[in-house]
Amino acid sequence: MIDGPRIVVFGPSWVGDMVMAQSLFKAIRSRHPDAFIGVIAPAWTEPLLERMPEVNLSLAAGFVHGALDLGERRRQARALRAHGFHQAIVLPRSIKSALVPWLARIPRRTAYLGEMRYGLINDVRPLDKQALPLTVQRFVNLAGERGEAPATDYPMPRLAVNERGVDAALASVGLARPDRPLLALCPGAEFGPAKRWPVKHFASLARAAADAGWAVWLFGSHKDADITAAIAGAAEGACVDLAGRTRLGQAIDLLSLADAVVSNDSGLMHVAAALDRPLVALYGSSSPGFTPPLATDATVISLGLDCSPCFERECPLGHFRCMEDLAPSRVFEAVARRIRPERAASGRVGGDYGNG
Repeated sequence: MIDGPRIVVFGPSWVGDMVMAQSLFKAIRSRHPDAFIGVIAPAWTEPLLERMPEVNLSLAAGFVHGALDLGERRRQARALRAHGFHQAIVLPRSIKSALVPWLARIPRRTAYLGEMRYGLINDVRPLDKQALPLTVQRFVNLAGERGEAPATDYPMPRLAVNERGVDAALASVGLARPDRPLLALCPGAEFGPAKRWPVKHFASLARAAADAGWAVWLFGSHKDADITAAIAGAAEGACVDLAGRTRLGQAIDLLSLADAVVSNDSGLMHVAAALDRPLVALYGSSSPGFTPPLATDATVISLGLDCSPCFERECPLGHFRCMEDLAPSRVFEAVARRIRPERAASGRVGGDYGNG
């Protein structure tokens, strides 16, 4: 029997943001150990929420992201009323996202103001962007009470993976657990090509890692399949392409096996961080000062050019130097440093960079 506050969080619609939202769930649980925490978010987030022990209930948002769909929002509000939530915390900043908790008559509706949501949000929090530069800090700050000093500290996201799930994921793609160090490559980034390290660089890294004794697996959704196929082809058999062959939950479980991960600034980068995998994160058009990998064992590589971060989907200057000039040799050296001692003996890691 849960006698504590019943709190529902209206979650974000991006993989990385949902991973960071776990820090908010942890902060709520720390303040209210007996709280009942529900999350309403797009249905695809279910595999993430299943791996967050802090969440008691997940509810799929039936409306299309960005659409008003007032009838569906009313239906969702009626369903929420049955759960008797005392508070709603609304992470999206749109006016549409504030309609359901208002229609559900949840007494306390907490959020930053966003799109002029007075009335819909009755527990409006001021947002000090200088005090809270990170997205995760802004999420966690909503766990506190109005008037408190900004909460700059935050608990790290940590996804829970079990061995049965890992074995089932391996069986689904016809793979066995690697008998040598495993390098996971995550070359996608849904926001746009300006966040993606070039295919030729990923392929060069894959060949170098394979020559050094690593197994190399490519991760991504069906949207990344063209990119991973190009990498696999250019890598000439050095890697296994899993993009589009796994559902999100399976990808999470398989990624937990990695001895090192190289990723663009993407949702899978945040997943790898939340799995506590040794991580090399590549930044070009975006900034680690806003959405860094939330991990204790992460190396961020960015050239820090005058034109970056631009936060554009495509390079506005046409040269894409922030990623083009980021040499595979530099990334390979960072990968070799990520290997943990207990795994070093099972593969020839490190050494000279080859296959340029």
